Formats: sequence, C-alpha cells, structure tokens
Amino acid sequence: MEMLDKAKNFVAEKVVNVKKPEASISDVDFKRVSGDSVEYLAKVNMTNPYGHPIPICEISYTLKSAGRVIASGTIPDPGSLKASDTTLLEVPVKVAHSILVSLAKDVCADGDIDYELDLGITIDLPIIGNFTIPVSTKGEVKLPTLSDMF
Repeated sequence: MEMLDKAKNFVAEKVVNVKKPEASISDVDFKRVSGDSVEYLAKVNMTNPYGHPIPICEISYTLKSAGRVIASGTIPDPGSLKASDTTLLEVPVKVAHSILVSLAKDVCADGDIDYELDLGITIDLPIIGNFTIPVSTKGEVKLPTLSDMF
C-alpha cells in the first residue's frame, strides 16, 4: 500500500509541474443582433507550450451582469490549439432580447452594461486527460442601439 501511495504522490507532483496551455481574454465586444438575441464575441488567446496540437473538447461560458446570469452555454469541439503557438479562439455569447431589455431598465443610463464573463476551456492533455482552464474577465460592453438592429 505504501508503494502505491508513493507512486500516486510522484505522479501528482509531476502533474503539478507539467507545463500547461494558458488562456487570457483579450476582448469582449458587441457583434450582432439576430431575431431572438444579441450576440457578443469574446476573443481568447491560448498559448500551447507543446510541439503538437492539443484538441479542445469544449468551451463553457457564463455571462453575468448586475449579479445575475444573463447567458450561459457550451460550445462543443471548437477545434485545436496550434502546436508551439498562440491560438485565437472566438467565443460567441448569445443574450436573449428579453434579458437585455430588463437589464437596460435596471442598470444603464449610458448604454453600457457591466459584465463578468467566466469561461472554462476544456482541453485533452496527453496522459493527464481532460483538463479545464478557467479564465474570467470583467468590464463594460455596449447595449445595441436601434441602428444596430436595422
């Protein structure tokens, strides 16, 4: 049993010290208005320290404003991280019109809403398996104007 514990500890230490891909959100901006929602686009830079591509299993997102969740979802199988490079991921976030209308009434006088965006980027690392990289940002994003809708 002691040998098994030593092996587990050895593997755990190696996993902690393994280089892992890193992510940072560079921008969140209004993209477009559709029939039932407004789409924002989050741009995420991911660096891959490995000399081979790494598959991205999924990206999950939660967008909050005024303390409440206004959008959440999952993007399955969005591609791979380029080998030994930085990959730009574009994460579309859709917010229902009805939610934005209630937010506009509650929150904003200047046409902007404060937001907090949480992403979980799940990648498939060799040996380790699925590994989720959490990344989040806070800021302001504009509400669409009438001219954006037509």
